[in-house]
Amino acid sequence: MDYFPFFMRLRGQRVLLVGGGDIATRKARLLAKAGAKLHVVSLAIESELEALVARTEGSLRLGEFVDTDLDGVVLAVAATDDAGVNQRISEQAQARHLPVNVVDSPELCTVITPAIVDRSPLVIAISSGGEAPVLARRVRSKLEQMLPASYGRLAGLASRFRQAVKDKFGDGDQRRRFWEKVLEGPIAEQVYAGNEAEAESMLANELASETGQTGGEVYLVGGGPGDPELLTLKALRLMQQAEVVLYDRLVSSEVMELVRRDADRIYVGKRRSEHSLPQPEINQLLLNLAKQGKRVLRLKGGDPFIFGRGGEEIELLAANGIPFQVVPGITAASGCAAYAGIPLTHRDHAQSVRFITGHLKNNDPNLSWPELAMPGQTLVFYMGLMGLEEIAQMLLKNGRSPLTPVALIEKGTTREQRVIVGNLQTITAKVEEFAAKGPTLIIVGEVVSLRGHLDWFGDRDRQNVN
Repeated sequence: MDYFPFFMRLRGQRVLLVGGGDIATRKARLLAKAGAKLHVVSLAIESELEALVARTEGSLRLGEFVDTDLDGVVLAVAATDDAGVNQRISEQAQARHLPVNVVDSPELCTVITPAIVDRSPLVIAISSGGEAPVLARRVRSKLEQMLPASYGRLAGLASRFRQAVKDKFGDGDQRRRFWEKVLEGPIAEQVYAGNEAEAESMLANELASETGQTGGEVYLVGGGPGDPELLTLKALRLMQQAEVVLYDRLVSSEVMELVRRDADRIYVGKRRSEHSLPQPEINQLLLNLAKQGKRVLRLKGGDPFIFGRGGEEIELLAANGIPFQVVPGITAASGCAAYAGIPLTHRDHAQSVRFITGHLKNNDPNLSWPELAMPGQTLVFYMGLMGLEEIAQMLLKNGRSPLTPVALIEKGTTREQRVIVGNLQTITAKVEEFAAKGPTLIIVGEVVSLRGHLDWFGDRDRQNVN
């Protein structure tokens, strides 16, 4: 992030605008709308800009920019067609530690003007850091279509009750929950319908009857294999509601970026033979937080009910009467296979697919290997990197063809995805050669041979090793 986004209060403040043409006028419109007093310096000035100066009770000086024009201003804006003048304004403003914006010259700016969606008092700013302003405007256009004008009236209603809600609820979480109920329920619908008086009456009644006493709840959410675009809509909604998040190492940083910013985050990740928090303690922590009235998000990589131990976690919650929701996620098998161009089933190659944990208890291959070695099926081993050699040897020992294709997918669905392909005889050596690291997924079966034809990502974005 090259620029830290913030909103600057300009009402009644003096702002320097150097330039008198069309671009300067467009800037002046926004500054005037924010209540700034315009101090315009230019050799010539358009009539609309001159009117804006008068309307804002600002000042106008016809002439060249001089350093003293920066006296008493809180912001400097350069909108001339003279690169030398623009640079001098930038240098002089920065020397005084004044924020400065130079139109179409992000390298000279300390602040930039975003594309704006105005639903005052709700204002949305979109910025590309000056690198792609047309894209920022396209995003603004899409948001303009999505957000009705009544959002501004809804924000105004919330503003009028803000202090009353703050007085009633001393706890920030209680206030947040109250406002979420208001802004997502029938009160908001009355505003959208134009019935603001009715909405205000309903909000007053809701506030008078609200006790602020709410019970805790747990959301058990599958975060998918890594690509944030694979999250479900329900997962995104609950990720934005939760006050506390317990997450593991398989949840990608891109997915974590979508969690509510002010939520408390607790890492409970696990590696082979290394648990930051043992499973029974995770279960108890979920229970304790819910009993405190918290909305708790248990965010897991993949799907919580496929080798995710989600059943153990909700078992304790159910026994203690804690409400919970379970949101499935795209499991690693389907996500990673799809991104690697490997169909898990195919009429000519595999009529069934089996999901198997690759964690071999005490290094003991206690699986039904004769069944797994049968042809006509696809085997997907989760967490099998450390046991890869043993897996290959046991399948060979029980009759699976040495030429059976095998793919190991590393960091599947992410930009760091690698696919290492071999067969039961060669895959172990190939994986060692390319020093694969977790998280990984292993796919065994004839369907792997199809990936050359069906790899829709190819070498453009992800690395393939054959």
